[in-house]
Amino acid sequence: MDLGTIERGIALVGAIIVGVFALIALKDDWKTSGLDNNVTKLLLGLMAFGCVLVFFAAIGVIGPKG
Repeated sequence: MDLGTIERGIALVGAIIVGVFALIALKDDWKTSGLDNNVTKLLLGLMAFGCVLVFFAAIGVIGPKG
């Protein structure tokens, strides 16, 4: 097992854990109002989107091959 495989595995597990908690926090914060809460919702959504990108990169769908 080479270092790249270990790194992709760690990224995959981290993306799943962080993405789940970001989506849970976004669901809990969805009905709040106010500018600061809207910014929080935007940042949580971007975090979840970033986790999706990391997930796809870790399984080899996007990014460099090999």
